[in-house]
Amino acid sequence: MKIISINTGSSSLKFSFFNMTDKSLIASGLFERIGIEGSSYTIKYNGQKIREEIELANHTDAVKILLDKLVTLNIIKSFDEIDGVGHRLVHGKDKYKESCLITDEVINDLIVFKDFAPLHNPANVLGIKAFKEVLPTVPMVGVFDTAFHQTMSEEAYLYPVPYSWYKEHGVRKYGFHGTSHRYIAKTISEKLGRDDLRIISCHVGNGGSITAIKDGKCIDTSMGFTPLAGIMMGTRSGDVDPSIITYIMEQEGLNAKEVIDILNKKSGLLGLSEISSDMRDIVASMNDGNEKAKRAFLKYTRTVTNYIAQYYVLLGGADVICFTAGLGENSEPFRSKVCENLACLGIKIDKDANKVMGEFKKISTDDSNVLVYVVPTDEELMIALDTLKLIN
Repeated sequence: MKIISINTGSSSLKFSFFNMTDKSLIASGLFERIGIEGSSYTIKYNGQKIREEIELANHTDAVKILLDKLVTLNIIKSFDEIDGVGHRLVHGKDKYKESCLITDEVINDLIVFKDFAPLHNPANVLGIKAFKEVLPTVPMVGVFDTAFHQTMSEEAYLYPVPYSWYKEHGVRKYGFHGTSHRYIAKTISEKLGRDDLRIISCHVGNGGSITAIKDGKCIDTSMGFTPLAGIMMGTRSGDVDPSIITYIMEQEGLNAKEVIDILNKKSGLLGLSEISSDMRDIVASMNDGNEKAKRAFLKYTRTVTNYIAQYYVLLGGADVICFTAGLGENSEPFRSKVCENLACLGIKIDKDANKVMGEFKKISTDDSNVLVYVVPTDEELMIALDTLKLIN
């Protein structure tokens, strides 16, 4: 059984091709600048990497070339070897509580929900339609970023605003990175041989979210109505006083959209440090004595610490804290500082064990009150697993 996991952007298409018999990755790649001058693709397979600049007028072109290359590179003998296509879908509102087979109704809903993810849902539809055109008989599955968080209670997902905003306009906490958090919960539960864990999952990359998980279900999560809420991120502010928006509109002569754009793209590490949105640059500058970098690092780690502490109380304690995604998996200083901030909870990490990048590893000491693990995420495999389950 072979399945392709697809993540479609407005001008990109990322894929991972799996043999589900042993869950091995056969090939992966990225098609970039679709519909833009200078488009290209990269495919990795069997220890090789090929890259070619090629005109890609639309997503259907990208899909046709992708599938053609799988055959011409002898990765598959024919399209008949492709048993399913799984699509990462960003926003299913509160209608989609789990992954599902993609039907015309699902496609229409993605279009209806486009205002909730204007950069992602329309792109997701483009990817679906492109594969539907080229592989019309192959079943497709939609895996929603928002689905895992639909187990939150009303007191967790409702905002303290007029209830009519929720009923009439869908204003509520939705949460994101759900596929990653679900993969982390599944992986750590399997590794520890328990399905009753209280987990605090820290998906921290350029974007980031913290999720409280109990018995495999989401109890609360830091991102909200949009991915702008929650912890400080690479270029996103995270939680701020909403009155700042109207204040800056008046002071700078901006409109609301322009201020939100700044909070999304020019804030966070980048905005506070005035150096970079990349934590590696921040740490290097901080080690060179740059006070702006130090300020940004301390603020960043504090916002993550605050959410972990909040969810520790919410869960009535925690069995395990998991760090994942680009920063969570690879930044020793970041993990060290966050855990140092949590020392009052009896959380201790082993400095030598914490010198780890991108591999599954326990980094807490044997006498730590809470287990701390680095757990590499694999959203693409999670999408493939869901696709396999549903097409079977």
